[in-house]
Amino acid sequence: MIKTVPPAMIFILGAFLIPFLRGKVKSVYLLLLPVLGFINLINMPDGTHWVIDFLDFNLILVKVDRLSLVFGYIFHLIAFIAILYAIHVKNDIEYWSAFLYSGSALGVTFAGDLITLFCFWEMMTIGSVCLILARKTKRSYAAAFRYSLVHVAGGLFLLIGIIIYANNTGSIEFGYIGLNGLGTYLIFIGFGVNCAWPVIHAWLPDAYPEATIAGAVVLSAFTTKTAIYVLARAFPGTDILIWIGAIMAAFPIFYAIIENDLRRVLSYSLINQLGFMVVGIGIGTEMSLNGATAHAFTHILYKALLFMTMGSVLQMTGKINCTDLGGLYKTMPLTAVFCIIGAASISGFPLFSGFISKSMIITASARGHYSIVWFVLMFASACVFLYSGIRVPYFAFFGRDSGIRTKEPPLNMLIAMGIAAFLCILIGVYPDPLYNILPYPVVDFAPNTISHVITQLQLLFFSALAFTYLMASGIYPLQMRAINLDADWFYRKGAGAFMWLVNNPLSQLGNRMGRIFLDYIPQALAWFSRNPLAAGKIASDTILLYISKLSKGVDLDHREEVRKRINKEKEIYPGDIIKHWPIGSTVVGITIFLLVYLLIYFLPF
Repeated sequence: MIKTVPPAMIFILGAFLIPFLRGKVKSVYLLLLPVLGFINLINMPDGTHWVIDFLDFNLILVKVDRLSLVFGYIFHLIAFIAILYAIHVKNDIEYWSAFLYSGSALGVTFAGDLITLFCFWEMMTIGSVCLILARKTKRSYAAAFRYSLVHVAGGLFLLIGIIIYANNTGSIEFGYIGLNGLGTYLIFIGFGVNCAWPVIHAWLPDAYPEATIAGAVVLSAFTTKTAIYVLARAFPGTDILIWIGAIMAAFPIFYAIIENDLRRVLSYSLINQLGFMVVGIGIGTEMSLNGATAHAFTHILYKALLFMTMGSVLQMTGKINCTDLGGLYKTMPLTAVFCIIGAASISGFPLFSGFISKSMIITASARGHYSIVWFVLMFASACVFLYSGIRVPYFAFFGRDSGIRTKEPPLNMLIAMGIAAFLCILIGVYPDPLYNILPYPVVDFAPNTISHVITQLQLLFFSALAFTYLMASGIYPLQMRAINLDADWFYRKGAGAFMWLVNNPLSQLGNRMGRIFLDYIPQALAWFSRNPLAAGKIASDTILLYISKLSKGVDLDHREEVRKRINKEKEIYPGDIIKHWPIGSTVVGITIFLLVYLLIYFLPF
């Protein structure tokens, strides 16, 4: 007897009831959905459930193991926090999109086969695009359009890869895949699009800041973390991921330091933190995979907290740029404290959640003798404190006084931020509950050792000193109203060149080809069919006239005679002077043509 249901179904089916509810009943219902989903999850036994036969394949809607459970737990938890944060919003589309999106992410997490995974993967795109569209601004519409194009392209890579992989292996089971053929490489790229790999990352800082206030919180939790999950399951120990992750950890630093929009700063820092997880997956040891999984768990909490604090600032002031903010700690002290807790967590301060997960990945890279990667991760850790740990709270709540006097956001938003902040501290102080649910037993790692703590504090104090010196000396990059060019500039320009090519030379060529095949050729065939014998005579005389023009020894009188004959033939065409082919002759000719064609086709030469 089935006692549980697929976790995705509770969210997805529950989303369609939202428009029919009103008032407090709706609020209670929205908060109960993640709670019911979590109760369903903790009662779900390990193994495969809800298996459906489809075209000689087994579709496995639910596959439960330690890896999927970690992501299942945090996805339910962040869904509850995000809905609590947004419970005052009167927008059913936003709620519907959030539950469709988070439910689809759960569908990916527990999918036991590639077809099921792909279906939920594409449903995530629908939900996330709607969260961006729900803001209803010109910029959000444009960002949603670009976002959908990128993710549809990524979905096509994934789909083609799945088809090739299934054809080659005869299996659609979703487990370890590895890089060993065209299909696997296409699947790898499809996953990489959602993971915001370098060069194809620009969709993330382009779209997330344009989502609704609560939508950005939800977006920060699911798309990229499901990508981390599928990479951890399908491609652990893939060496190229180590270097992809190292680049991801390093390059967003320079964008985040000069970016004016604080939600864009958080978007770039999100890519930076994903880099740590990708490195852990690439190393592929038990410690590194535990570290990647634990960091995904903690990152969802502290990144959501930071997006919630900046969302609160945006809602209460209508502003989000560094140049417009400052001094808000006077009227938003609780929000400022929550932001500092999130900043401490992402920076890896000891006794905060980011420290107990990030240090596991750095330690795994050191034990694997990846010296360059270890150095990059240490450098990135120091810089995270510089642009997220200090910069975000400094320019929003401290720094110069902008003169803005507002108040704290609604109580539900404060409670949601308080829950996330409490968990960031609890996990940092007492990480054992998180360690106990990781994919592998944590037997040889203790984060709060003296060496780990001192090393991390040295990095953080160095970053704080560097920030202070740069600000005091005026060297720190000015916060200015500007548009920073990213990798998307290249394919936007490329898209413009492609559209010019389509709308000009190719369009003209298409019009000419259309006239040839739709007008000239049908008209010529119709003209020819009225008297094929006479038409053939005109054609042969025309060819003869052309040859005579090319030949130097041809008499001009003879050439003029041929021209007159052609004109006369055209004047009387298709008259009775030049006889039509008899029907019988035409049938015989067609039969001979078909016989010759068949002989050429079937004979072995």
